[in-house]
Parts: sequence; structure tokens; C-alpha cells
Amino acid sequence: MKRRQFLTASLLTSGALLLKPWEKLGAATTFSGKSKGPVVLSTWRFGMQANEAAWQVLGKGGKALDAVEQGVRVVEADPAERSVGYGGRPDRDGRVTLDACIMDEQANIGSVACLEYIKHPISVARALMEKTPHVMLVGEGALRFALDQGFKKENLLTPESEAEWKEWRKTSKYEPVVNIENHDTIGMIALDAAGNLSGACTTSGMAFKMHGRVGDSPIIGAGLFVDNEVGAATATGHGEEVIRVVGSHLVVMLMRQGKKPAAACKEAVELILEKFKKRGADLKSAQIGFIAINKQGEYGGYALKPGFNFAVYNAAGNRLEDAQSLMPW
Repeated sequence: MKRRQFLTASLLTSGALLLKPWEKLGAATTFSGKSKGPVVLSTWRFGMQANEAAWQVLGKGGKALDAVEQGVRVVEADPAERSVGYGGRPDRDGRVTLDACIMDEQANIGSVACLEYIKHPISVARALMEKTPHVMLVGEGALRFALDQGFKKENLLTPESEAEWKEWRKTSKYEPVVNIENHDTIGMIALDAAGNLSGACTTSGMAFKMHGRVGDSPIIGAGLFVDNEVGAATATGHGEEVIRVVGSHLVVMLMRQGKKPAAACKEAVELILEKFKKRGADLKSAQIGFIAINKQGEYGGYALKPGFNFAVYNAAGNRLEDAQSLMPW
């Protein structure tokens, strides 16, 4: 072996010994798929049923904006999904509060947070976007607007979620668990036949949170961001960590710089991990996931830890894909 080759090999080997388990030398390449024609992505397993509804719009040449709204509404209305919409787990006061945002190809945005009694916050967010000069309403103001727009006021606390809340009150211990109940968000992004992008994000937030707590999901740039010249991204997981780096905006800006979608998601996760370590924060219960799509129909996702998956629907059909992750368990 030549001296230069020996030195190079020695440096690489010694460098590898200094790396953390999640910082493997020559880390696994991130996967990005590519779709011809329309495509929709959504977070977690419940994204499969959401994608079916979205494809009813996209598959007929419809707009991405209509597709993402119709898609996430399916999950909002399902009482079996305990982290979104009707049936979502309540806050520590026993109140179900919902957050959502939506963004179209022209950078029109609408958002609602801490909204009670309305099953479909995503549609309230769209109404806000299309019918007012504002971009975000919260709490009582969001509810008043929804009722003025004809949305039905109804009890969102199901017996199952109420029973869990009452059981939680026995200890009142707040301890998020990684990947439990698909975590807390459905985010959906879509590219339509006209080449336009839109996205939606909706959640009931972390179970038994403090009343009034808002995570990344309704915050444009954090839980969702769309740039029709570049691509779209959405996030799931611990919202406070996504907010710290304005995660979805970061992913899209990295794609603007030429990164493929999965590589952009990976870099955003790496930055979040860096912030974690600098703060000395406990990583035990943390999970973050991003999905992204660019104007060319390339898509991908990445997560902090294993277990995050996302649903993809294009001309090849609807399927669930596992995202690569930065850290082991």
C-alpha cells in the first residue's frame, strides 16, 4: 500500500472511532423516489386512507389544494385516530383542542390553533385563507369565525379518549412516547397534473398537553411549507423541536439549493439533533420526521429515530414506505 493510501485509510478508520452511533462514516444514502405525473405524500400509516381520498381529486386532474384538504379531512373525521380531529386525546383539562394549516401554490396560507368543537379545522383554515385578509386565528376567535362560516359545533371528546384522560389524571405524568399512536400529526403534500404544489397539516397535538399549548403543526414554515418554484415539506413529531429550526421551511430551502428531498429532510433532522445536544436535552422520548417533494416529482422522508413511515400515492398505486433514520434506538 502506498504511503498516501495508508495515511488516508488510517485517518478514515480513526475518524470512524470518534463518531457517535448515529454518525456513521459514509452514512447510508438517503432514498428519494420519483413520480411521473401527480403524487401525494402523507405522514404515518393513517396517510394511506388519507391518500385514497386525495387521489380521488388528483387522479381526475384536480388541484393539489383540493386534494390535500379532502385527504386530511378523512383522518380528522375518524374517531379511531386519537391524535387528529374528532376523537383526539384531550389536553390536561379534558378539552380537545385542534390545530391546522394549509398552503397553496401561490403562497396563500391559512391557520387555526387551539380550536375547540369543530371537527374539520383544516377546512376552517382554508376558509380563513380564502375569505379574510388574515392568516391565523386562535382559540375563541377561531371558533367564532368557524361558526360564522356555518361549521357545526359538536363535542369532539369520545368516550375512549375521555377514559384515557381520566386514567392519566391518576398520576398526571406527562411523558411522550416515541411513535405511539402515529404520534400527533397528519401532514400531506401533493403535486398535481398542472405541476402545482399544495400542503395541509392537522392535529389534536400531544395528549394531555397544557391547555393552550400549540406545536409546529399550524405554524407555516415549521409544520408545513410550500414554494411552488421548488417543492413542499411537512413535519411530524415533537413540535417544539421542529419550531426551533423552522423545519419545513428549512427542508424546502435546502431543496432550493439543490438537495434531493430525502437529503434535505436528513439535513434538517441533523440540525435538530445538534440543537438537542447543545441544550443537553433528553433524547429518550424524542421523534421527528419530515417528508418532502420537489417540482420534478422526486420525494423522500427522513426521521430522527426508526419507526417513522409515510404513504405515497401516484400512478403506481398507494403504498407505505419506511423512512431512514439518523439514530438507532
